[in-house]
Amino acid sequence: MILPIVAYGHPVLRVQCPDIDASFPDLQKLIADMWETMYRSNGVGIAAPQVNHAIRLFVVDTEQIVEGFDEEDKREYPNEKGIKRVFINAHKIEESGIPWAYNEGCLSIPKVREDIKRGEVVRLRYMDENFQEHEESFDGITARVILHEYDHIEGKLFIDHLPPLKRRLLKKKLDDITSGKVRMDYKMLYPKK
Repeated sequence: MILPIVAYGHPVLRVQCPDIDASFPDLQKLIADMWETMYRSNGVGIAAPQVNHAIRLFVVDTEQIVEGFDEEDKREYPNEKGIKRVFINAHKIEESGIPWAYNEGCLSIPKVREDIKRGEVVRLRYMDENFQEHEESFDGITARVILHEYDHIEGKLFIDHLPPLKRRLLKKKLDDITSGKVRMDYKMLYPKK
């Protein structure tokens, strides 16, 4: 089932989410719905808070990015290997490497894109959809997408990485999203007025 995506300004996007266990109600259905919602909205990742669930869960598919690389991308990211993965109870162990800028957007903040600097590598401890524990490092585009989704379960948004002046310049656009003036071809859940 395609779920509505929570729009900027909704309080669930600012919650530092708690861990869950295997008894979380209808977890496998929620994961399946998140995949369907993410693909329907042309995303490469989506976190549970974006579908109004304040839990430590996100899904990422960077295989689709790597498959879509043009020749320039292949030269710039020659070792990039995409993943398609579920992350439950993820906790960042380390973010390392030289911070690099990449133009990011967010399904919850439609029509806003900005260059955001993040580390080259992220090391996480997490569980998969079968609650098997993993500790793994990711780099490149995959690390970037993971860090973006990880921010969501920490109650942060990509715009929080911008300097204050840049954030002030975005205020009108952000207010328009919060008030429901920005419409997308996917269903949005706007904050209550």
